[in-house]
Amino acid sequence: MTEPEPKAAALGDRVFHALLEQIHSGAIPPGTEIREARIAAEMGVSRGPVREAVRRLQGLELITRESWQRARVVRLSRAAMIDLFQLREALEGCAARLAAERMQPASAQALLAQFEPLIDGPDLDFHELVAVSSGNERLVRTLCGDLYHLLKLYRRQSGAVPERKSQAAAEHRAIAAAIAAGDGDQAEALMRAHIRLALDQLRALPEGGA
Repeated sequence: MTEPEPKAAALGDRVFHALLEQIHSGAIPPGTEIREARIAAEMGVSRGPVREAVRRLQGLELITRESWQRARVVRLSRAAMIDLFQLREALEGCAARLAAERMQPASAQALLAQFEPLIDGPDLDFHELVAVSSGNERLVRTLCGDLYHLLKLYRRQSGAVPERKSQAAAEHRAIAAAIAAGDGDQAEALMRAHIRLALDQLRALPEGGA
């Protein structure tokens, strides 16, 4: 007896996550044309699920398509990233404050234990935990379900700067300590300064360096 075919929605979801991972990893680089027929053949699905996945990726602004052009993975300009970092400063500062304000003393050590392995790890893992710790679902959706996808693409496009990575780890530790201490003012100030330093570095890049 053969297994029933997965529903169209499940197929679309599978294709979406596969393409998302390939974009994040750089397997599909910025500027690459998205050929729906080829993707469908490679993944063993019809073009319908691929079309749905591409629409979702357009919604995340990871794929762009003009009415007279084929879909392509977006290539982020420095100006677009500056806009994004300015938005991050406000939203992530708010997330850090909310996380600190809802902190219960009995939970402080447990939260620090969650933060510890992320201090020196991939930068966005730390920021995602801050967002989730805010307890604000709309804020989590905006950051984790939208902005961070673009940030991952930008990092893949521009490359990491080792000096900034080392400095960021120390800043992460201070932010985590302020949140665990329940100090909303300090947590917000440190997070905003952390994002602002990254923004200053971005602004210092030569034209075409992002």
